[in-house]
Amino acid sequence: MDDEFDFKQVTSLSLSRASGINQSTKPEVKQYWSSFLQVLGENNTMSQDSSPLPNMQSLSINGTNNANDNNLEDPKPSEITTDTGNTWYESVARFEDLGLSEELLKGLYVEMRFNEPSKIQSVTLPMILKPPYKDLVAQSHNGTGKTTCFVLGMLSRVNVNLKAPQALCICPTRELAIQNLEVLRKMGKYTDIKSYCAIPMGSKSPDIPISKRMPLTQQVIIGTPGTIKQWISYKKLSLRENRILVFDEADHMLAEDGFRDDSTRIMRDIKASSAHCQVLLFSASFNDIVRNFISRVITEGNKLFVEREQLCLDVLKQYKVNCPDELAKIRIIKDKIFDLGEHLGQTVIFVHSRASASALHTELEDSGWECSIIHGAVDNDERDKIVKGFKEGLTKVLIANNLLARGFDQSQVNVVVNYDLPVIHDSLSEPDFEVYLHRCGRAGRFGRKGAVFNLLCTEKEFMLMHKIERHYGNCMAEVKL
Repeated sequence: MDDEFDFKQVTSLSLSRASGINQSTKPEVKQYWSSFLQVLGENNTMSQDSSPLPNMQSLSINGTNNANDNNLEDPKPSEITTDTGNTWYESVARFEDLGLSEELLKGLYVEMRFNEPSKIQSVTLPMILKPPYKDLVAQSHNGTGKTTCFVLGMLSRVNVNLKAPQALCICPTRELAIQNLEVLRKMGKYTDIKSYCAIPMGSKSPDIPISKRMPLTQQVIIGTPGTIKQWISYKKLSLRENRILVFDEADHMLAEDGFRDDSTRIMRDIKASSAHCQVLLFSASFNDIVRNFISRVITEGNKLFVEREQLCLDVLKQYKVNCPDELAKIRIIKDKIFDLGEHLGQTVIFVHSRASASALHTELEDSGWECSIIHGAVDNDERDKIVKGFKEGLTKVLIANNLLARGFDQSQVNVVVNYDLPVIHDSLSEPDFEVYLHRCGRAGRFGRKGAVFNLLCTEKEFMLMHKIERHYGNCMAEVKL
């Protein structure tokens, strides 16, 4: 008997009537917190269904590092769609088949503890590393190994003897830029490749204007679009030798309400200075508007899509929690979810605004819970300190807005709480499906188990949840007090 929970057999009465969602012929059941938490510890089964409820073990952290699959979740071959035009590529079964240096292979095996490429890596890496070095648009869900693809691509294209920028990676947040830099330095530990993180300086950092700094000579530059643009505009970041340009979380980087203007200007400047620069666009999701824009920018590149936008429910369970009012949301977090999270690992709570984050943080701290908080108004130095402390396990609860929704990797996060559901900026009645996908992707990283709790109390929140369920074709279990 499989020890996982089947959401389609436990649905809310209201959402079971919704069109566009597959219905179960079995009786509709609402799950209560009391029995839910009891079953988590006792591994009982429901009286109205033979399917077992989730138990604590099914959500526990798998501490072993499965080197055979890099702890990544591989899609099925039938889910991978590629378009390479007239260029033919052969997927690889070993990293040795890519013609990598001994130093990079040692970094992959010794530092990264990889054994073989994931399915996404085996298909994508030949497109990046082998002539004619065509541009690439790659979409694949969280946890499939995208970061390794573009980091290895940058490291492999660098001429160590040339002391000039040759690879540039642009990220939407300083946290993601720092994280990608850490991966690059770990993977490239046995090389002599130098790297620099171009992000806004904190208040405690030396306040030396970019215009008065020495030009960058590191071969790999990773940073945020605004800071990168400043380095370029002051002629301190040479683009003449740039061979590869990466946009991480490219859907946000090229969205109209994201960093499209800065990103396109940087891309245009690089293309003007280095005609043979390879452009790589990576993300877990691309909406139709961004896809249409990319098709005009990348006209002759390779394309790879994993057409499985829905969340991977075999490792990530989603629940909706019916709260009578907003005060009940706070009580459920303190009395129920924190108790669950203490047995599992770390918890990330997502809110809609900075004000909500601060108010929730104060309420939980006053109740004796030690929590960290991060959003755009927090000083840069403090943000770095908070993320570092959370990754080192100094705190187990992190409250954030969408700043950390994308690309934030922390293997010990097993519980995500949507205190507020994500909405589109210019239409607060429409959910942001891509942000919801990215938020949930912070739990259950690297193939581990995870759970997402969506706290709902208003008609608007239930309506947003209904649209999310219909979009992804999921019927989530409803948990009541």
